Amino acid sequence: MTDPTGDAAAAPASVPTPPPTANTGAVSAFGRELTPEKKVPRKQVLSWAMWDWATQPFNTTILTFVWVALYLTSWQFLDPALAAQGVLEDGTRMSCVSAEYIDSAYCGGLADLSAWWGWANFAAGILILVLAPVLGQQADARGNKKKWLVGATLTLALIQFVLFFIEADPAYFWWGAFAVALGAVVNEIGGVNYNAMLVEVSTRATIGRVSGLGWGFGYLGGVVSLLLCVPLVLGLSGDPLAYKLVALICGAWTIVFAIPLFLNVPEAPAPPGAPRAGLFSSYRVLALDLVKLFRTSRPTFWFLLASAVYRDGLAGVFAFGAVLAAQGFGFTTIEVMIFGLAANVVAGVSTLIAGRFDDLFGSRAVIVTALSGLVAMAVFVFFARDLGTIVFWIGGLVLSAFVGPAQASSRGLLARVTPAGMQGEIFGLYATTGRVASFLSPAAWALFIGAFGAIIYGVLGIGLILLVGLVLLLLVRLPKHVRA
Repeated sequence: MTDPTGDAAAAPASVPTPPPTANTGAVSAFGRELTPEKKVPRKQVLSWAMWDWATQPFNTTILTFVWVALYLTSWQFLDPALAAQGVLEDGTRMSCVSAEYIDSAYCGGLADLSAWWGWANFAAGILILVLAPVLGQQADARGNKKKWLVGATLTLALIQFVLFFIEADPAYFWWGAFAVALGAVVNEIGGVNYNAMLVEVSTRATIGRVSGLGWGFGYLGGVVSLLLCVPLVLGLSGDPLAYKLVALICGAWTIVFAIPLFLNVPEAPAPPGAPRAGLFSSYRVLALDLVKLFRTSRPTFWFLLASAVYRDGLAGVFAFGAVLAAQGFGFTTIEVMIFGLAANVVAGVSTLIAGRFDDLFGSRAVIVTALSGLVAMAVFVFFARDLGTIVFWIGGLVLSAFVGPAQASSRGLLARVTPAGMQGEIFGLYATTGRVASFLSPAAWALFIGAFGAIIYGVLGIGLILLVGLVLLLLVRLPKHVRA
C-alpha cells in the first residue's frame, strides 16, 4: 500500500511511468506531470501540511468563530443607545431569529453590521480578482512560489497584530473590517502558492490524501487555537482586551508554525521557457494562457468556472455561519466557542477520512456528495429554526462534516487536471473564482436578508449558491477516475 506521504512505501522507481492519457488524471499538457513512483520525504509532506495548521487560527478564530462573530459584528460596535435596547429584563440579549424581536431596531442594527462585513469581503475579493492570477503566474515563471508564500505569511501575521488596536467603538468598525478583509487577501495570495506546491509534495497516487492531510491539519489547528482562546475570552467576560489578545496569539501562532515549511520544503525550478513579464503585461500573458488552457485542457477550464460558484458558497458558510449563530440564534460567547471547537473536530476528522475516499472513488464523487449534504442542511436549518438552538447545533455540525471534504477534494481535483508548469497561475484563478466571499455569497446573503428582513433568511441565499454550483459541476466533463 502506498504511504500517504509518498515516503518509504512509495512504488519502486523501476516501475515505468504510464503515458498520460485522458483517463489517468495526470497533468502533462505543458510539461512535467504527477508521477506515481517518485519518493517525497515524509518530512517535506508534514512541513507542507503545517502551513494549513499555521494559518488556520486566522480562518477559524479571527474570521469565523471569535473575532468577527463575537466582536466586530456584535452589539459592541453599535451605538450605545441602540445596543442598550437589545438587553432583556433578565440581562440576556434578544434572539434575532425570534418572531418577537426580529423587526426590532436592535436586530436591524446587527443585520446592518453583518451586511457591512459582507461589503468589506466584497472589497477584498476585488483585490484578489485583480492580483491573484498574475501573481501566481509570475511565481510560476520565476520559480519563486516559496518566496511569495513566506512574504504573505509574515504579512498575515502582521495584520493580526494590528487588530490589537481596534477598539470596541462604532468609529473603529470599518478599520477592523478592512484589516480582516486585507488579511483574507494576503492569506489567499499565500494560499495560491501553497496550493501550487501540492504537486511537489505528492504523487498521482497520494495527492488526495496529502491534500486532505493539509486540510485536516488546518481544522485540528483551529481546535487547538480555539482551546487557547476560550479561557482568555471567558476570563475577561467579553472585555475588548480579550479579543485584542486573541489577535496577538493568532499572529504569533502563524509565524511559529509556518517555520517548518520555510525550512524543509524546497522550491521547484521554473519550467523551461516560461514567459516572464511585468505586472501589467502579465494580464496579456494571462489572457493568452486562458485561451491555451481552453484549447488544450478544457476540463480544467470548465472546472474553474463551476467551482467558482460552489466554492463561493463554501466561503459563505465560513463567512456568515458563526455570525448567524451569535447574532441570529442568540448563541452565547461560550456556546459559539464550543460550537467552533466541535465543528473543527468534525471537519478535521471528516477531511482526513475523505482524503482516502478521494483516492479510491475520485475527487468528483466526494465533492458531489458533500455539496448535496450542504444544500440539505441549509434547508433543514431554515425550516426547523423554530425548534431553537438545537437546530443550528445539528445542522451546523453536519455542515462542518461536508465543507472540509469539498474543499480538499476540489484542490486535489484541480491539481490533477492542471497542466504542469501552470500550477501557480491556475491556483491563482482558483483563488480568484472560489474561496473569497466577495460576490455571490455576500450578495445572496444580503439580498435574502434585505428582502425578508431577518438574518435567518441569509442561510437560504447560501444554500442557493451551493445548489447552483452543484448543478454546474455535474455538467462538467472530467476525466474518469482511475485508482493509481
